This record gives sequence, structure tokens and C-alpha cells, in this order.
Amino acid sequence: MLKPYNEYRYFGLPWLEEIPSHWTMMRNKNVLIEKKEVVGSSANNYLLLSLTLNGVIARDMINAKGKFPKDFNTYKVVEPGNLIFCLFDIDETPRTVGLSPLNGMITGAYDVFQPVNINGKYLYYYYLSIDNVKGLKPLYTGLRKVINIQTFLGTKLPVPPKEEQNQIVRFLDWKLSKINKLIRVKKKQIVLLNEQKQVIINNAVTKGLDPNVPMKDSGIEWIGQIPQEWVVNRLKTQISLSTSKKNRDNEFYVGMENIQSWTGKYVSTTEIDSEGICNIFENNNILFGKLRPYLAKVYLTENNGVCSSEFLVLKNFNGILRYMFYILLSYKFIDLVNSSTYGAKMPRANWSFIGNCNIPIPSLEDQNRIASYLDEKCYKIENLKGKIQNEIDLLYEYRTRLISDVVTGKVDVRDIEIPEYEADSDETIDDEIDDNLVLDEEGGEMEVE
Repeated sequence: MLKPYNEYRYFGLPWLEEIPSHWTMMRNKNVLIEKKEVVGSSANNYLLLSLTLNGVIARDMINAKGKFPKDFNTYKVVEPGNLIFCLFDIDETPRTVGLSPLNGMITGAYDVFQPVNINGKYLYYYYLSIDNVKGLKPLYTGLRKVINIQTFLGTKLPVPPKEEQNQIVRFLDWKLSKINKLIRVKKKQIVLLNEQKQVIINNAVTKGLDPNVPMKDSGIEWIGQIPQEWVVNRLKTQISLSTSKKNRDNEFYVGMENIQSWTGKYVSTTEIDSEGICNIFENNNILFGKLRPYLAKVYLTENNGVCSSEFLVLKNFNGILRYMFYILLSYKFIDLVNSSTYGAKMPRANWSFIGNCNIPIPSLEDQNRIASYLDEKCYKIENLKGKIQNEIDLLYEYRTRLISDVVTGKVDVRDIEIPEYEADSDETIDDEIDDNLVLDEEGGEMEVE
């Protein structure tokens, strides 16, 4: 168990009242040299970097998403070991500090520094601990919550002796690698459970629940063989498309962001969609997301309301509605619809294709049995996923607390022996990376979806 230092002294920062008595105080300007070199007309020679929750990473320019300026001439040169700070919109910015492992360029809206007279990774861990709790709030001003560069450079920070800095970095690198590996294992478990769930759904809605019934060829590639008593019909013969629209007003609203991919769950959000004219839906309708259908945004409504025009509203199914819901959520049906999309930047499917897709139709009794079976199976899988996600959240909390305790001197790691270990960084640890690019406002912008 980690123990505190023997003696402490007052330090006086809003986020750090005391430090070990033998640590010194410096100001950022004593350990950071600002770098202002821009790439100019040589932008094509530099790798485009992004400051994300997973650190400083190279942007994927082949499958590019997000916003870009018309040109990169004002982007700043970044070298390995440079610290990158976003000193504005502090509350809203997912990550305000990064340590670059790469050569490249980053938006000129960020501040780039070269650490001197200090272990740069210790300094990174220190500011990461502050960023995790948005501790720099007392320093910013104005509506954009900007920290003036001189204010930042004049801010003091705790500095352990150099060898102690190095030990802190070695300790955190080791412990965080272990934590990151555990997080990866648990995230992989969730991926496998999602895959298992999709196989269960697809098998149930195309093969039924009795493996001993006679089978026949459906004649449809995505369906394959089906029970002999089942039939195949076009979707539009079984359920109708509602095209009623109205202004959003104060109606209960469902946006694309409100529906979890692949689960059909509604998630409340404080985001306000700017859409005015919306599709009307009623209780027991199915909303099917036609924008980027690979996201599998499928929702069985529980009340009346309006939704984004990116949803198809389906109603009046000639059968058990939850059975139809599971067909539309099955990965082979989603793949089929996704193969029909148009538009490179924002691919969409259309009802003329979806409505003409063939689907397997069992008897009403079988539909009911299949829907009940899938309700039970999916509930158990989602419940297990929830438990694993709670474990992941606790690991993230532990990682955040550990970094803070070590770099602020709440615990003493000087005598901890660091064993040999396989390093594991934060990069790609999250399923989705939140790019936090800032536009070059003077140069204008273009959007890549």
C-alpha cells in the first residue's frame, strides 16, 4: 500500500494546497519554452496531428472525419516530446493537454511548448491530473474561457528532484500499462458479447428456435435457409411507412444521438437539435435510422412524439412488432441496407430499397416465441455488459486518482521497485476517439464527414 511523505508544506494553488516539504516551486515559464514555428507552404511535408482523449495522435486522412481548414499554413510544427495545450473552452474541451510522440503539425489555435529543466512526461502527468478534474478553471476569463498565455506561464507548479521525477514517470508508466491492459480485456469482452448477441438475433429471426424442423432455401442470399413453414415477403407488404410531418415545437423529440447503436435503447441528452420540421411517430412505431445505417439506430417507440427526418417511421406491422424490430436490428439486414447507401460524405439509405428488401415471415405464434426469446437473451447480455462497463469505469476512476496522488505528492513512490513489463499506452484504448480539432478561423473551413 502506498504511503504519504513524512512532511508537507503549504503550496497555495487552488487545486493543490500542499506538497512534500523537499519539493520546490517553479513557474511554467521556467520549464516551458513556447514554440511558434508554423509549417507555412510546407504543410504537405508534415503529419497532421490531433489532441484527443487518447493523447496526441495522427489523423486518419484516408477515412477523414471532422473539420479541416482550407489550408494548413498557420498550423504549428510539433516535435516528439513537445507539450500541447488547449488554453480555451476549458470546460467543454475533452482534453486540454497532450505529450506528442510524433513529428507533425497541429492547429495554430493550440500552444506548443518544449519542456526544459524538467522531465517532460512528469509535467504531462501533472497537467493531465489537473485536466481530469478541469482544475484550471480559476485561471480562465471571458465567454470563451481563455487562459492568457502570460497567466499560464506565470502559474507555479510543484517540482520534485530530477531523479524523483524520473521515478514518478517510471511508476506511472508501469501502473497505467497494467490498468490499460485490464481495460482492453474488458472492452474486448463487451465486443464479444455484442457479436454473440448479433449472432443470436440473426439466427433466431432467420432460422427460428427449433433446430429440428425441416428447412428450405429462401432464395434470398442474406436470409439463407428458413424453416419450411415460413414465407418470404417484401418489407413494405408487412409494414407501412409514415410520412406525416410537423414542426418540432415542444413535442417529445428523438434525435439520432438519442438512440444507442445496436441496442435500440433510448438515451436522454441535453443536446438541442436544430431541426424544425420533423417526422411524427406514435406509440409502438419503429424508427429506423437511414443516415449511416451501419450505426444500426433502430428504436421501438414507447409514446407519441416527433423525430429527426433521418429516421424512417414504420407502423402497422401485420404481426408481432418486436419480431420486426429484431429483424431490422439484425446485422445481416443492416449490412444489406448499408450496401445500398448513396452519398460519400453522409451515406443514406432510402425507403424504395429498404421497402423492397425481402424478410422471413414465420407464423404469429413463432414470431411471438422468437421475440420473447430474444427479449430474454438480449436482456441478459445487456445486463452483463453493464456490469463489465461498471468495472471499466472503476478502472478509469482508479487510473485518474492514481495519477493525481502520485504527481501531487500525496503518495511516495521513491522506493517502489519497478519490474520489467510490456508497455501499453492510452492510444486506441477507447472505441471512439473524440477529435478535438480547432478550426483556423481566419482561413475558413471545409467539413469532411
